[in-house]
Amino acid sequence: MGRRTVEFNASPRPTLGVEWEMVLVDRGSRDLASRASEVLETVDREASPTGPRITKELLRNTLEAVTGVCDTVAEVAEDLSGTLSAIRRVTDPLGLDLMCAGTHPFARWDEQLVTPDPRYAELLERTQWWGRQMLIWGVHVHVGVNSVHKVLPILNTLLNHYPHLQALSASSPYWTGFDTGYASNRALMFQQLPTAGLPFQFERWTEFEDYVDDMFVTGVIDGLSDVRWDVRPSPRFGTIEVRVCDGTPTMRELRAMTALVHCLVVHLDDRLEAGEELPTMPPWHVQENKWRAARYGLDAEIVVDARGRERLVTDDLDEWLNRLEPVARRLDCADDLALVADVPRRGASYQRQRATFEAACARGEADPLHHVVDALVAELREG
Repeated sequence: MGRRTVEFNASPRPTLGVEWEMVLVDRGSRDLASRASEVLETVDREASPTGPRITKELLRNTLEAVTGVCDTVAEVAEDLSGTLSAIRRVTDPLGLDLMCAGTHPFARWDEQLVTPDPRYAELLERTQWWGRQMLIWGVHVHVGVNSVHKVLPILNTLLNHYPHLQALSASSPYWTGFDTGYASNRALMFQQLPTAGLPFQFERWTEFEDYVDDMFVTGVIDGLSDVRWDVRPSPRFGTIEVRVCDGTPTMRELRAMTALVHCLVVHLDDRLEAGEELPTMPPWHVQENKWRAARYGLDAEIVVDARGRERLVTDDLDEWLNRLEPVARRLDCADDLALVADVPRRGASYQRQRATFEAACARGEADPLHHVVDALVAELREG
């Protein structure tokens, strides 16, 4: 058998697609509710042929809302808002709420039910304790790329922006009732799975194909979706898929993060079209930046270039938002990109969750983490 090739179905324009994981919460206990199959069945019966698009996930407490192929952030928001409304028509009468964050503040991983599926069963059989601990949720943003030759250069340079995306979206400070001390516990949990975490920085598509071939030959993967990198090519859709972000609690923040990813990819594409060589950083800087953003969030001092210069992530972000403004106007998402600057001003989700917890403790509440869940539920509902 010959070496495998990987066909990249290039996108003629920089389209958008978003996958938004969210969880079902029991309105009384505020704990996770393993009733996704019940919700999915009802939504499917009521759905029109064109939507909404909701899929199952590893755990039976999780739903994933998936957009169609969109051209703008506004289309993404409209698509997902319609899906949320369809889900709520089912969940509200059932006494279920929707919540989105990188983790649930107090739920126990060992009490969760797994979705019946041979693929999930095989994953858990292989990964055991770490696989069972994947009580984590995220947002994935796809951006279309019009040439296979651009995919890896753009992907490698996107890693320079990893800490910005992680710090802004960090929403997983709590784990099984404890404050982890991290802004994003999810980022470090997820990388324990085989083939998850940071991607290898390949220069040529043939090197990526060699990697994929080796993974198939040695039985590490059964399909390309088993390559669970934080940023990865999605050859089937002709996109780069950015999977850095923790679960995003509000539509406002989802619009902001989608706009930032869209603008970054198109900006880098423009530079390639202009004949530029895109800047990259050594893997050890990229890895350190991931850890710093997961640990310190918006207070992280990050490495900003291959020479090892450091800067506060929010200062570097401000500069990038100014640089991306012309691209945002062209992509009709200037207002959405402007929402990114609101996150440090209003507080990222991990900061808001801790503030809610501290306020509940100050009031002498018996279950302060229940108030964190209530706040996350309210944020998603109010948007």
